[in-house]
Amino acid sequence: MIGAYEKPKHITRALLISAWWKPQTPEEGRSLLAELAELADTLGLTVADRVLVKVDRPQASFLIGSGKAEELVTQAKALECDVIVFDNELSPGQQRKWEELSGLAVIDREEVILDIFNGRARTKEARLQVELARLEYSLPRLARAWGHLSRQQGLGGKGEGESQLETDRRLVRKRIDVLKAELLEVRSQRATQRKQRERLPVPHAAIVGYTNAGKSSLLKKLTGADVYVENKLFATLDATTRRIELSGGQELLLTDTVGFVRKLPHRLIEAFKSTLEEAILSDFLIHVLDASQPEVFNFYRTTMEVLAELGAADKRMITVLNKVDLLAHDPDALNPLRRHFPDALFISTHTGEGLDELRARMADQLAGRSERVELLLPLGRGDLLSGLHRQGQVLSTEYVDEGVRVNAVMPLKSLAALEPYRSAHLAPGSGPDGVAAPPPALSEA
Repeated sequence: MIGAYEKPKHITRALLISAWWKPQTPEEGRSLLAELAELADTLGLTVADRVLVKVDRPQASFLIGSGKAEELVTQAKALECDVIVFDNELSPGQQRKWEELSGLAVIDREEVILDIFNGRARTKEARLQVELARLEYSLPRLARAWGHLSRQQGLGGKGEGESQLETDRRLVRKRIDVLKAELLEVRSQRATQRKQRERLPVPHAAIVGYTNAGKSSLLKKLTGADVYVENKLFATLDATTRRIELSGGQELLLTDTVGFVRKLPHRLIEAFKSTLEEAILSDFLIHVLDASQPEVFNFYRTTMEVLAELGAADKRMITVLNKVDLLAHDPDALNPLRRHFPDALFISTHTGEGLDELRARMADQLAGRSERVELLLPLGRGDLLSGLHRQGQVLSTEYVDEGVRVNAVMPLKSLAALEPYRSAHLAPGSGPDGVAAPPPALSEA
C-alpha cells in the first residue's frame, strides 16, 4: 500500500488476537479466531499462537486495556512473532499505538483479506477494485509511515515527515480518482456485454456460498471445465462461467462467484459487485454449504445476509450440502442438517453422490421457460434463421431438398410464431395453388 506501513518480506510468524464483549459469546469469538487462523494461513503466515481477550467495552487506545496490551506484546516477542493480527477492526490510531508499543507490524482482519484479494484477483476489473479498496483503506493510515519523521522536527513548523505525508495523501487521492474513472469505463463495457448476453435465451444460475464450501469443485464436476480448485479460503475471486447441458437439450450458464466470509468488509462487498452481480442477475441460485463444517448454520446466515444486502435473497434457490463423504463414518451427523434444510440436496463433489439429482433439480428450475423444437425453414429465408439465432439457441442446422432443418431451444413466448415453421406445415401444396405459403418473419419482441 502506498505510504502505509510496509510489512517486511520475511514475515512468517503471527500472534492472532480477538477481543470480544457482550452480546458476543466466547464461542463466537473462538470460532472467528479459528477462521482468522485460516485467513492467516491463506496469506502465508505461520500462526504462533492465538489469544481470545474479554473486555467490558472497547478501549480507545488499544481496543483492550493497556496492561493486557503490554502482556500480549511480551508474548508476541517471546514467540518471535513478526506481526500481530487482530480479528477486530482497528482504527488508524489504534494501529499506530500498537506498532509504537510493540515495534512490530500490526494489522487487522480487513487488511488480511485485502492482501489475500490483492494476490488472487485476475481480471482487469477485479484488480482495479482491489487496488481501490486497498488505497481507501490505507489513506487514513498513511501517518503510520511518516509519523517518526514529523516528530524529528518537534512541535510546530512543517517538517519533512509532514511534507511527505501531504504529498503521499495527494498522490493516493489522485490515484483513487483515476481508478474510479477506469472502473466506470470497465463497468460500462461489462454492462454492454451483459445486455448482449441477456438477449440470448440461455438461462443463468449462480453458485454462491461461504468460502471453501466447494463451489469451484461443483462447477468443475458439473461442467467438466478446467477450473482452479484449492483447499484455501478465497481460492478464486473472479467469476467463472461455463455452459452445462441438462436433460432435453436445455443449456444453462453456470457461474461460480467469490465466496463469502463473516465480517467481510463492506468496501470489499462493493469492490466485488462485479462477481456478486452474477447472483443478482441470475435466474436462480445454487447455495453450497459444507456439511462437514461445525459452523455450517452460521455460514448459512452469513451468506443469506450478504445476499440480502445485494438484493438477491428472494431469488429461487437450490440449497446443496456438500462434502457428505466426510461424514460417512457418522451418518447421524446429517440428521440435524436434514431437519434444518428439509428441501436441501446432499452431495459430494469428491465421490459424485447426489449430482444427478442436482442436475434434475436444475432442470426443474427451468421448466416452463423454453422448449426444444424441430423446424423446417424455406430455402431463401435467411431472415428466419437469423431470427432463431437472436431469440433462441440453435442446436443444429441441416440443408435438405425441402429447406433448412433446424433443431433449436426457444422461449415459450416464441412458440406461437414458430408454429408455421414446423415440418408438417411446410409440406408442398399446403399454401394457395399448391405452393407453401410463406409464413411471417419472427417477431422481435
